[in-house]
Amino acid sequence: KNRYSKLIFRKSDTVPEELHQMVQESFLTLREHNCFFQDLVRIKGKDFLTPVSRILIGNPGCTYKYLNTRLFTVPWPTEGYDIKYCSPQIHDACKALMRLNDYLHIEAVKALQGQNLFETKEIKDTTVIDREQSFASSLTEQGSVSKDQSSVCIPEDDRSLKNRTSYNLTLLNYMDPLQVMYLKQEPYFGMGNMAVSWHHDENLVERSTVAVYSYSCEDSAVEESNEQELKGRDPAVWHVGLKVAWDIETPGLAVPLHQGDIYLMLDDLNMTHQHCVLAGLSPRFSSTHRVADSSRGTLEYILGRCEVALQNLQTDSESMALSLKSLEAAVVKEVEEIHNEVEFEWLRQFWFQGKRYLKCTDWWLKPMAKLEEFWRKLEIMTSLVLTEVRKEQQIQEQRNETIGCFLLLLKERQKLRKEWTAR
Repeated sequence: KNRYSKLIFRKSDTVPEELHQMVQESFLTLREHNCFFQDLVRIKGKDFLTPVSRILIGNPGCTYKYLNTRLFTVPWPTEGYDIKYCSPQIHDACKALMRLNDYLHIEAVKALQGQNLFETKEIKDTTVIDREQSFASSLTEQGSVSKDQSSVCIPEDDRSLKNRTSYNLTLLNYMDPLQVMYLKQEPYFGMGNMAVSWHHDENLVERSTVAVYSYSCEDSAVEESNEQELKGRDPAVWHVGLKVAWDIETPGLAVPLHQGDIYLMLDDLNMTHQHCVLAGLSPRFSSTHRVADSSRGTLEYILGRCEVALQNLQTDSESMALSLKSLEAAVVKEVEEIHNEVEFEWLRQFWFQGKRYLKCTDWWLKPMAKLEEFWRKLEIMTSLVLTEVRKEQQIQEQRNETIGCFLLLLKERQKLRKEWTAR
């Protein structure tokens, strides 16, 4: 109750049967169309292939970055967007996951409202007890206590709750443990095979809730195993593991996950705790709904950055020759930073993953073609800087400052190009 109070668990019988059917069919459809992919992620300078296969579905133009790999959403059917899917079945699958997203948003808001009411009541009860115990001393102490707790117990307005539960994407996971050669053992509590090691989810809006729908394709072997008397967790059943971050003294928690179960990690739980996924014996799907931090991760954002960079490029009306408006160090630095961002955070990340997205939709091809156009102009701008700084009529001090910041970014570009080529 104290250490894991922000983990909310919902059994499958609390979820509408129609929703179960739609979502579970969508998982199977996406698997049949080979839409799940293992990711090549980078940890401490080394590349690893994830044992879990994934696909990202969400708002058009959204991305999600984890372990130095940027995933691009297969857009769910969104009003105002022209999205062509490779088949009607994939359209229906994406629509079903959008329905699940809406359902989990409502559930998360209810759970947070319940949590806030509970915390407010708890604080009030504690204050009453304190008053009864020591009226005199509380006169001086209570002021500071109330001040500290005011940020906790003031009910949140609807906007804050909505911001922290308005999921903009879901990362779908699929794994068949019997097809994986080796799984790591959980190292601290002897919880058994891990499908996903201990971690915090990355790239999320601060204090946003993560909601997970779990669907393990349980069979008779699992049911038989459940009848046995076992100490600890049943190794045939999938579990979510939870522990306090950087703490192995406090006992860890392993919660069994059956077909259609849901769990919510509320508020700051993703930061104060770490979680892992403990493998069962049967194949399992999950849909993990997140409020991804989209401040630097949307198509709209990167196209806006390109527009900013190109404000420094001008075309002569007669000769049509291109030139730079400014050679100020701050301007050159910003343009070259945008150049690197477009190339390494977007274009290379997208094409590095091959044509995987074409299994579902061609939605990203036009935006990527547009970004490549911008990148070619940014390459021209780099050449123009080199041409200009070679000219001797430049003021020496300004020239040195421009060259200084420019060279740093060029070296960074060269290093990253070598890394990507090696990958």
